[in-house]
Amino acid sequence: MPVLKNARHERFAQELAKGKCADEAYQAAGYKAHRGNASRMSSNESIMRRAEEIQSRAVERIGLSKQWVIERLIENANRAMQAVPVCDGDGPTGEYKYDGAVANKALELLGKEVGMFIDRAEIVSIVHAVSPELPTPDEWEREHVTEH
Repeated sequence: MPVLKNARHERFAQELAKGKCADEAYQAAGYKAHRGNASRMSSNESIMRRAEEIQSRAVERIGLSKQWVIERLIENANRAMQAVPVCDGDGPTGEYKYDGAVANKALELLGKEVGMFIDRAEIVSIVHAVSPELPTPDEWEREHVTEH
């Protein structure tokens, strides 16, 4: 997709591609702060496509790919679980270091990538019954007032 004809739209797309929120990108493009207009502009099809293209080009430039990330996560998990020796400039030092938090996080991310884990939420339903008759003051006091 070529550069957008409207310079402010192009700048807006560039700022979105950098990771700025719509409000920040809107102001960086030279507009006065206006959340509604920023939101509307961020949903513009040509601006969205342009921001995605800018991001994908940046990813290609640095050589970042899903496979690269997965390989590094596996490497982190292996090193954190002492599967790989600690190395210095001269090679392996003969030391191994265990870091369970790093290993667990790497394994969690790998598991999520391959669909092994799902986020679960407990749904609780509470039903309150309402009596059509009000209790007498004595009945209410017996049920709700405790003496210390």
